[in-house]
Amino acid sequence: MKIDLHTHSAESDGTERPADVARAAHAAGLDVFALTDHDTTSGWQEAGDAAVALGVAFVPGMEISCTTGTGISVHLLSYLHDPADPALLAEVESSRGSRRTRAQRMVELLSEDYPIDWDVVLDHVHEDATVGRPHIADALVTAGVVEDRSAAFASVLHSRSRYYVPHYAPDPVRAVRLVRAAGGVPVFAHPLAAARGRVVGPEVFEAMIDAGLAGLEVAHRDNPDDARARLVQMASEHDLLVTGSSDYHGTGKPNRLGENLTSVQSLVRIEEQATSGVVVRYP
Repeated sequence: MKIDLHTHSAESDGTERPADVARAAHAAGLDVFALTDHDTTSGWQEAGDAAVALGVAFVPGMEISCTTGTGISVHLLSYLHDPADPALLAEVESSRGSRRTRAQRMVELLSEDYPIDWDVVLDHVHEDATVGRPHIADALVTAGVVEDRSAAFASVLHSRSRYYVPHYAPDPVRAVRLVRAAGGVPVFAHPLAAARGRVVGPEVFEAMIDAGLAGLEVAHRDNPDDARARLVQMASEHDLLVTGSSDYHGTGKPNRLGENLTSVQSLVRIEEQATSGVVVRYP
């Protein structure tokens, strides 16, 4: 089976509607895919309905943006959690609100030097979607400032740019506990993707594992080969499941559906560990 457990739609920073992500998954020959939009589950119903109608199994998921006490960004994938869990919902809503305020401030700074304003950014945001830097990047592309999202993130939207503004995000250890309490299964997304910025050390991995971390996303284009080997060893030592995925964003990134895959065994372990009552939707 071809299983891809990390994709995004226009409900966060992807470029396609959730149903269109399902259609793209079917066209790519996937048997199973997960929708893991940032800090929202609003695309679950649409994506799941479209997937099942096409004969593709659907895994409900979400990607939670986290930050360590030392300011290192961590992304945590949550699978099969209760989307109405009050504690987890409150945390992601806080993050979503902070993302929007942060984006507005970044646009204010950018507007001093570039032909961009908040209305232009909102033209690139689907209604009620989680607003983020990718939408600012799209506005900069429209304005002719940069060629594409990648160029925007490599320059004016980089974390070391003078236009960069941080935003609130939960500590990853707290996020792991919240996902478990919501009956979900937490997996550390692209854990050693150094090209994205600083990565956490062993002490953070250990604390997340102690808090209930279930797995590591090993096969991801942003994890270097030597890092993948270290992650596989860590997973073996701590009996963690391993996943592989595309981190698909439609035309927002070059990542292609199915470029990395998850084993059936890992999907089964995710299903076995979930306690929320939310399940994989099979055709």
